[in-house]
Amino acid sequence: MGAVLACGPGAFLTHLSAGAHYGICEERPGRIEAGVRVAYPVGPPVLRVRRRPSLPSEEVGTLDRIPITSPVQTMIDLATKLGPKGLARAVNEADKRDVIDVETLRVELDARTGQPGVKVLRTLLDRDTFVLTEEELERLFLPLAREVGLPLPKTKEIVNGYEVDFFWPELRLVVETDGLRYHRTPLAQAKDARRDQTHTAAGYARLRFSHHQVKYESGHVKEILGATSARLSRIHT
Repeated sequence: MGAVLACGPGAFLTHLSAGAHYGICEERPGRIEAGVRVAYPVGPPVLRVRRRPSLPSEEVGTLDRIPITSPVQTMIDLATKLGPKGLARAVNEADKRDVIDVETLRVELDARTGQPGVKVLRTLLDRDTFVLTEEELERLFLPLAREVGLPLPKTKEIVNGYEVDFFWPELRLVVETDGLRYHRTPLAQAKDARRDQTHTAAGYARLRFSHHQVKYESGHVKEILGATSARLSRIHT
């Protein structure tokens, strides 16, 4: 709070310091980032003052009585500072801590086109919430399996009490595909873990691919499928 007050009336936490205060990323040691709307003289080294005269007043609120950029604005700002993995972690933490839900964040981004950080954040969200229909998924996935020498799998088969997306009984191989990673509730994640554990305990190999990987990262999908099927063929044939 003292660092914000030192910047004068209207100052607020921003960027990494805002993210750290929300509990969704780490702050640089000894470097507090504060935003101001008016010119501010050079301060102590502990402060990184950012002049933000065009930031709308509604994008600044308070948390624990400390002025801070809104959750949406903080996520956009973090997209200009963090790499892909760090940003993905921040989004997941924001969702987990109820700082902001991802559906709301994605909608809000459409009203901020052109603002630095928006394009990067939107690309991340669109990639990780990408969903195919069942027909599209089969149309794209089955050729990848054929290209690595796998026979036609069974689809929507009940295995160990669970319906699975793709199943090769002769290899004891189960492949599941996921969409909407950020929208998975803790209960849904727990069910997925129990499902995978059940398959493993029964001696089945199981793989998971996102819908985005199936459509846009086919090389990776084929590499993993090919290596897994080759290993399982040596075991089961």
